[in-house]
Amino acid sequence: MKTSLQFRLSQHLSLTPQLQQSIRLLQLSTLELHQEVEQMLEQNPFLEPEDEFPALETAATAEFERQRNERNSHEDTAPDRDVGTAEVERAPLDAVEAGATERDDWENGTEREDFDGIRETPSRQNDSDDFDPLERNSVAISLQEHLRQQLLGTRLSAEDMASVEVLIDSLNEDGYLADTIDEIAASLMPDEDDVDALDELRSRLRCALGWLHNMEPVGVGASNLSECLLLQLRTLPISARRDLAMVICQSHLELLARRDTKKLCAVTGADEAALKAAQSLIVSLEPKPGRAFTRAEANIIVPDVIVQRAGRGWKVVLNPDVMPKLRIHDMYAQALRSSRSPRGTAPTESHNALTSRLQEARWFVKNIQQRFDTILRVSTAIVDRQKNFFSHGEIAMKPLVLREIADELGLHESTISRVTTAKYMNTPFGTFELKYFFGSSLNTEAGGNASSTAVRALIKQLVGAENTKKPLSDSQLALMLEEQGIQVARRTVAKYREALRIAPANLRKAL
Repeated sequence: MKTSLQFRLSQHLSLTPQLQQSIRLLQLSTLELHQEVEQMLEQNPFLEPEDEFPALETAATAEFERQRNERNSHEDTAPDRDVGTAEVERAPLDAVEAGATERDDWENGTEREDFDGIRETPSRQNDSDDFDPLERNSVAISLQEHLRQQLLGTRLSAEDMASVEVLIDSLNEDGYLADTIDEIAASLMPDEDDVDALDELRSRLRCALGWLHNMEPVGVGASNLSECLLLQLRTLPISARRDLAMVICQSHLELLARRDTKKLCAVTGADEAALKAAQSLIVSLEPKPGRAFTRAEANIIVPDVIVQRAGRGWKVVLNPDVMPKLRIHDMYAQALRSSRSPRGTAPTESHNALTSRLQEARWFVKNIQQRFDTILRVSTAIVDRQKNFFSHGEIAMKPLVLREIADELGLHESTISRVTTAKYMNTPFGTFELKYFFGSSLNTEAGGNASSTAVRALIKQLVGAENTKKPLSDSQLALMLEEQGIQVARRTVAKYREALRIAPANLRKAL
């Protein structure tokens, strides 16, 4: 075989470390970015905070207060909810059908979704119009602390108090017992050979569970939804309605969730009027006893950008609370420059390492600034394309794809995808992820296009205004959309309905 030398030219894309870092920072969420900044501040001595920028928890608390103030001012000036809000106002229900207060989701006890399958805001504890659902989230103590305070007022022995505290620590945020008594006992006593001691511990824990069930809030310590409701029903005055509600909660809760009236009447021997009265009592109960002790601040999303009214239009500004303020440490950088090796001599290894760290710090500051500049550019382009949304709500959303924004800004689609993932925009209608403003298009009779987001909003409005005794089927919803010029198949309506967490027509039907 004859050997030879060949000269070949080729081109390939090589990502520099600076570009790799820029791409990585761009796809990080706000929380991940703050964690990255804290880590870099610990590792790189050439970086220092320009000033003490607020922690993410402080920013979340500030955002919570700001949204609360906006809500209060909005209620004072416009008592009626605007079209396009994220929640749907339900039509008033008959008091006999729904009781004084409609509750959510008796299907699994984990999601608050009512029998009609429409997401609602947390149910009110009373019927007063002045009740603020945010007030109960301002409590300073947790559910465990609240229960321990009650425990101090009892006359239990030290062993019994310790057993109750073990159960209190096993509660989840909803107030349910996360593990069974046997599992808790086994975790406290790994040595299973001592059967007598294990049985004694289980007996003590069962006794402690009885004490826990008698504490406030009623229903705490239940192992499932059925037991939680039964604990609350047992505290009510004895009546035929309460007894029927207890029978349903104990054995037929699934039938009630499915709205199977005929089968409920057959298995309970009650008529429809009695079933309606029992249902009104059940939906007035609290499926999550620990809900009142959940801090709302923990669920607040801090937006990256804020949309503000500017004359007749809208402007986008970066949220200063989420922008890390970093700078190069002048003293360390000056010391490194003054310690350069004399001309003609090679720099030392340590000097090269420090120079590399200084360059890394400069890249990091520049890439963070570039990250927020890109987010602002993309957000501004989105607002320009979706002006109608900010004036009229999601029902006025236009079709939009990543390619349109990418072509307008001269960026790649993958860059737009990174920017719009886990980045949030505060709008007059709430805080949304940037991806929310992108949606596919559906054809209309006029030859135009309608956004899938607007179609979902329209479906939500139609379901919210339906007669609960004769709920609209997917086929009927498709026909009603077609009457408004939107061509959409029944299967598409079903897909959008499921995405909105709206139950099928048979489950939305009132008893």
